[in-house]
Amino acid sequence: MWTSARILAAAIACLTLAAAETASAEAWPTRAIRIVVSTPPGGITDAFARAYGDYISQKLGQPVIVENKTGASGALAAQLVKDSSPDGYTLMYTISSTLLGNRLLLKSLAYDPDKDFTIVAMTPSGHLPLVVHSAANAKTLEEFVAYARRNKVTAGSYGIGSFAHIAIAELNRQFGLDISIVHYRGEAPMWQDFAAGVIQAAVGSYQAALPVLDTGVGRPIAVPTPVRMKKLPETRTFVEQGVTGNVFQLTSFTALVAPAATPADRIDLLAKLMVEGGKTERVQKLLEAFGVDSPAMDRASSVALYAKEGPVWLESIKTLGLEPQ
Repeated sequence: MWTSARILAAAIACLTLAAAETASAEAWPTRAIRIVVSTPPGGITDAFARAYGDYISQKLGQPVIVENKTGASGALAAQLVKDSSPDGYTLMYTISSTLLGNRLLLKSLAYDPDKDFTIVAMTPSGHLPLVVHSAANAKTLEEFVAYARRNKVTAGSYGIGSFAHIAIAELNRQFGLDISIVHYRGEAPMWQDFAAGVIQAAVGSYQAALPVLDTGVGRPIAVPTPVRMKKLPETRTFVEQGVTGNVFQLTSFTALVAPAATPADRIDLLAKLMVEGGKTERVQKLLEAFGVDSPAMDRASSVALYAKEGPVWLESIKTLGLEPQ
């Protein structure tokens, strides 16, 4: 009996220890979380990662470290995160082209956007208005189309396969125009050339376009999505001006994603904190500065948006006839 009692006590002790170890293993997070950003410091994606990351850190009681990993249109960051342990400690904040456009623009992709990642939260990156140089004297899309039919027009795009590229190509197609598209490495040089009169039109973010908007050199004449932009309430949407193609109703977004096998409870918690973080003063000020109308979306809405608009993005890029690089 004494031996049986000792065995029973030892067994109970082992079970208690195992339960404690299991609970400890399931506790999350117990160390720093890393957010890998696929764009350089200073832009909206990086700013979002840091602002939302700080809120997540405060709520979870662990540091959130933001690491910028640029190159190959986001593919380097994607591969790094794909190859990391799916435990919720390594996440990626990226732009739409990493998840969508790269499938068509890169010959070799070391990750599968749909199989290798799961969406935590979409963060809309704001309207991308079509801005026309004051020399064109166009106040509406109709007036700009008429101007482009009479004159040689060059428009700026902040990247091959970007929304700017798609939008201008779609205008050419819908109205039978011959607008030349110049691709820049980002928005800063594009708006500099716009201010100098090198290009007559451009599509880009409100915040980056502010220098030409504030001086009156540029005039916004149309914004995508069916709802007007809060910062430009007088500027009608493409839809309001009779251009109802799916391209002009797309939502430009950045996104927080995790490796696909990350536990669902951790994904759900992070998604919840993203929505909460979007209501904080810091994030609201950031949205105001960048001219973005909406904070982080809840997970169900994020997944639904990606499923609905992803195919439209891909089909729009296909129509550009680009050769994968």
